[in-house]
This record gives sequence, structure tokens and C-alpha cells, in this order.
Amino acid sequence: MTINYNAYPTKYWHELDDGRIQCDVCPRECRLHEGQRGLCFVRARQNNTVVLTTYGRSSGFCIDPVEKKPLNHFLPGSAVLSFGTAGCNLACKFCQNWDISKSREIDTLGSRAMPEDVAISAQKLGCQSIAFTYNDPVIFMEYAIDIAKACHERDIKAIAVSAGYIQPEPRREFYQYMDAANIDLKAFTERFYRKICGGSLQNILDTLVYLKHETKVWFEITTLLIPDENDSSEEITAECKWIMDNLGPDVPVHFTAFHPDWKMLDIPPTPPSTLIRAREIAIAHGLHYAFTGNVHNTNGDSTYCHQCGNCLIQRDWYQILDYQLTDSGQCNYCGTQCAGVFHGPAGHWGRKRIPIQIRVEH
Repeated sequence: MTINYNAYPTKYWHELDDGRIQCDVCPRECRLHEGQRGLCFVRARQNNTVVLTTYGRSSGFCIDPVEKKPLNHFLPGSAVLSFGTAGCNLACKFCQNWDISKSREIDTLGSRAMPEDVAISAQKLGCQSIAFTYNDPVIFMEYAIDIAKACHERDIKAIAVSAGYIQPEPRREFYQYMDAANIDLKAFTERFYRKICGGSLQNILDTLVYLKHETKVWFEITTLLIPDENDSSEEITAECKWIMDNLGPDVPVHFTAFHPDWKMLDIPPTPPSTLIRAREIAIAHGLHYAFTGNVHNTNGDSTYCHQCGNCLIQRDWYQILDYQLTDSGQCNYCGTQCAGVFHGPAGHWGRKRIPIQIRVEH
């Protein structure tokens, strides 16, 4: 059978009584007439089915440090092959990849690569993992899953950088093939999600609970703190308490700095003091691993042993300066296990970011 990769068949949808078709991938539940696309842009109704229109197409590939995803406790120091497509199923006014995630132009997708091409390239380039990032992989889940399968055949891990805005059934299938994830917990109020993102907080919390209690996926959380929107001590405290109560102390949390972008150009950048305060709140409420991001703060970049307090991984931005863990992730000082995925010594990829072209093998 010849497959049209610009109209790749999908299965998470159903017909409605009024003749429309509802997409069932995310809680937005877009209801489509023939020829219409969902808000995500990449899932569309064609010939009375919902198809993925961007299978095999990417906005570009880049080799990054895994810490940039950010994942601080997943194969530290290693290189990851990163890429995204177009579109997104949220409408965040502060989106810092808006040229990709908000794109409504197929021309954004300048790179073509089938799953096997991506896996072969990652292996040849010495990447221990690939990351679906820049926009949300749940909207191109069929393509992402096929890439993950091809990578697993070569012992390459798959990472999802996602907002976690997905329905239970596709969530189970999607994360079955992921080895790690960073989930954007964009705020801790429904007001923020409705006003700023066009989504719902509870759906993201459900995804986090699912990942923790029903999968073996290693995941970390990122919250971008925006002045006067989601940066109050009260809201940060509520988030940290919820994480502690529902996910436990070992899930790393990254508090990162906002910079003015897209539809929020009138908001000032996040001061470093806000991130430091958030990290202190997290630690005070029992979280073992809290980090600051998008600012230069070696203390906030580094991992410390929650038992003896010694520095286990000293970082300067994405560069590892000192590494005091055994090959299996135990503290060199007291022997306490550090939560994460550690296989052998730390890598030495450092801060490098290298855009590449995927060579198509067929």
C-alpha cells in the first residue's frame, strides 16, 4: 500500500451526529468539517477521516546538550538530536518558539526525514537520544512513535518535551515509547491556563500523575516564571506542595526565566532573584532537586546530594564542571542514590549547539 505522508492515517477520532468529526488526541476536542484543520494545524479532516499532514517533515534538526531540554538527571553530559515540526495544541501568548509552534505555513517544514533516517543519523552522530521539542510532539504522535521505535532498535533513547496536554488513551500509547520527558507545567492556576494558554491545568496534572505512577518514563518539570502572572510565592508554594504530595521529592523541577516574546512583549524579563526564591521554596518544601534556568547561576544549575549536601554535578550553563556520581548514579561522598537515569560516566558534549541536515538514505 502506498502511503501519502502528507495525509498520514490516524486513529484517535470519531464521527459526531451532526456530521463533523472530533479529534480525540487532546482535550481541545476539535470538531471538524471536511477540509478543516484542528487548532494544532497539523491534524486535519480529509476524506472523512483525521490525518496527520506533517509526517516525515521537520522544521530542522540540531544536536544539543541533553541539559538544554532541560533534563539534568538523564544521561548527563550527553548529546541529543533535537527537532520539531509545525503547530501546537496550546495557544500560549508567551511562546518562545512561536515561529515554529504557531506556524501556519507548510514551508516551515524544510527538512524531510523518515523515522529510519532520523535513527540512523542519531547513531552516526553519536547521540545517545533524540528529542521531540520546539513544538509539542503529541500533535505529531504517529511520526514521533515511529521514530522512537526506529531509535530503540539502535539503543537510542526517545525524549518528549511536552506540555502534557493529551487525552488518556493516546497518552498511554504515546508514552509507551518514550524513555524520558520534560513536562511544561506552565503555572499552577486554571486562570493562567485559560487566559494565557487556552488550556486546562488539570489535564497537565493528570499527565504528571500518570507518568509517575503508571510508567517508567523518567521525567522532569519546567515552570517558566512570568512577572505578575505566575511568580507569586503563594503560587510557587502551591505547586511545590502538590508535586511533593502527588509525585514525591525526586522529580527535578526547573524554574526558568521568561523573556518578552510573541504576544507578551510588554512584560519585563524575569529577574534572577525570582528564580532563586522559587528554588528556595521548592527545597524548603522537601523537593530534592530544584534548578534555575535561562540565567547564569552555577549554584542553581547544579545537583546536590539530598542526604549529605555535597555537590554531585556542578554545571555552568550546560557545561559539566565536576561530576561526583558513580556509573549507576550514587553519591561519591555518602553512597546515596541520586534519582535519575545514569549509565556510566558523564558525557562531555558541553554547551555546543550544532544545526545539521539529515541525510535521507532512500
